[in-house]
Amino acid sequence: QVQLVESGGGLVQPGGSLRLSCAASGSIFSINTMGWFRQAPGKQRELVARIYNTDIKNYADSVKGRFTISRDNAKNTVYLQMNSLKPEDTAVYYCNYNSYGDNYWGQGTQVTVSS
Repeated sequence: QVQLVESGGGLVQPGGSLRLSCAASGSIFSINTMGWFRQAPGKQRELVARIYNTDIKNYADSVKGRFTISRDNAKNTVYLQMNSLKPEDTAVYYCNYNSYGDNYWGQGTQVTVSS
């Protein structure tokens, strides 16, 4: 089992920044992928960004150039730095851990971008 604890969500004005963190604990394997997904009201959950243990990164087109994903393997923690936030970034953001086909989710953290 893997437990994921997220932090860093909140309310921010358009153009502002937030940093999300997700700490993983439990049966962590060195070969894994960690990432962030989001789900806005009435929409499907979508990938925002993910990072492999090799440090390869993928981003959704909608966040490229604004969001940066990173990880600290020693702390089993993944971060999402979100800059130039837009109202359409408003959603619940979920941390994800995947290793050898096992998939785990965090409880979600609300990000609201509004003036």
